[in-house]
Amino acid sequence: MARIATNDRKMMAQEFGKGFGPGGYGHGGERHGFARCFTALAIVPALLAAPVQAGQTVTPPPVIRTVPPPQVQPAAPQLPLPLLTPAQADQLRAMLDANAMAQGLRSAPTTSPTRLDGEALVRAVLDHARAVHAGRLDTADFDKDWGLRPPPYDPLPGLTDAVRRDRLASWIANLPPPYAGYDGLLKGLANYRAIEAAGGWQPVPAGPDLTLGAKGPRVLALRQRLAVEDKDVVATGDTFDAALVAGVQRAQRRYGLNPAGVVSTQTLAALNVPAIDRVHQIMANLERWRWLPQELPRDRIQVNIAAAVLTVFDGDTPVMSMRAVTGRPGDETPMLSSTINSIVINPPWNVPTSIATKELWPKEKKSPGYFKRNGFKVIDGTRLQQAAGDQSALGRFKFDFNNAYAVYLHDTPSRAKFASFSRLASHGCVRLEKPAELAALLLKANPDWPPEAIAAQVEKGKTLRVTLTNPVEVYLLYWTAFASASGQMNFRADPYGWDKTLAAKIEARSSGRLVLPELEELTKS
Repeated sequence: MARIATNDRKMMAQEFGKGFGPGGYGHGGERHGFARCFTALAIVPALLAAPVQAGQTVTPPPVIRTVPPPQVQPAAPQLPLPLLTPAQADQLRAMLDANAMAQGLRSAPTTSPTRLDGEALVRAVLDHARAVHAGRLDTADFDKDWGLRPPPYDPLPGLTDAVRRDRLASWIANLPPPYAGYDGLLKGLANYRAIEAAGGWQPVPAGPDLTLGAKGPRVLALRQRLAVEDKDVVATGDTFDAALVAGVQRAQRRYGLNPAGVVSTQTLAALNVPAIDRVHQIMANLERWRWLPQELPRDRIQVNIAAAVLTVFDGDTPVMSMRAVTGRPGDETPMLSSTINSIVINPPWNVPTSIATKELWPKEKKSPGYFKRNGFKVIDGTRLQQAAGDQSALGRFKFDFNNAYAVYLHDTPSRAKFASFSRLASHGCVRLEKPAELAALLLKANPDWPPEAIAAQVEKGKTLRVTLTNPVEVYLLYWTAFASASGQMNFRADPYGWDKTLAAKIEARSSGRLVLPELEELTKS
């Protein structure tokens, strides 16, 4: 499949991992960089947003249970495995281990690879092709919060055609995801593998904050550490001068930290992550790219959960970006894709039982009247609902999309967290820095809802659900490693620990400990 056009890649490369410098957004560079507030029931019914008129009775239709007759679908004809020429067999054997390394399916080469021939070789190639094109993981390997699933992919027709036409090199080259973000990670993987093979880097010793004017062996260690990733840093000298301040700021932007130029706890922790861990981090992010469709919708919303940034694409061009607040560890924002079909203006908050029990009922018990002061009412003696308005935890806008996690995008009256570089603080939903602007953008195709009409509806305070004329796809993704347009690798923290978990599962599947059963049988002979 042809790779995405250069211009499209350049535009998409601006999305994820944006660092935020003083006074505005700093440059990140991740391509396609894309909330379990547990607020409400799994999906708030549309009737909540459009109340029944006084006197109107709604009678539900009777429930009639039917059992449809079983449908027997004819099995699709199975293609025979292609027969390889000796030259083709040699070509594929040479590809298997080398390409597994290059694509991030292994962290180290196989020490004593099994020489495969005939049907066993073909099946190994098919297994590898599935891994590169649609992910190394099996269905059972997915965590419950990893809601993305790669589309089904059968590599056999493509391999059969490539063997028949003797075009194996072209077929192999077109297996990976057709995105520049993926290509950038491949280059970064090769670079960090080389760094790790050369001994990695020595950690900078702990101690007081390092800043302009500092001197001593820790400053020399800092220089040597920075120079491994940044060739503009001079690796000699024990003085923290202005040039070193600039080098520290570049590193802080690469790690999504406040680029203050002072080496304190957070910066030291990012610098001291071992090189092999960065290799595993890149491997995990490569796998997540494989879970995406081969062509993303040109109009879409993407949230990078790890970086807590939302970007809107219009015609594949980023037209809006804003800070977000995503789930704190323990209340993880899930990875998923869905479609935003409606916006609720002035939404009430139906409080999840877990939040009510753990957080709100204790506040009422400690300070009687807390519920009344904050707009909560008790329903059926147990459930809590917070009225729409300025106090509502959902603010004035809620962006709904179907998903199994009861998450959504929403406004918030708590604005202070948006000024922070660490913005993982929600119960899982995605809080938005500029929800009114997003609502206006999504409703621009509807002549009934210009910005002034939206503002007027907000002012009324009445709950109303507005259906989008043009529904928009939404992706919640977990990007912790990405390459900028210049090829410089950028990293974010792994707050949920998903990188290490995913890298370990990739390694297990690729090492042969979890190979396909039919391949295992064939390789025993």
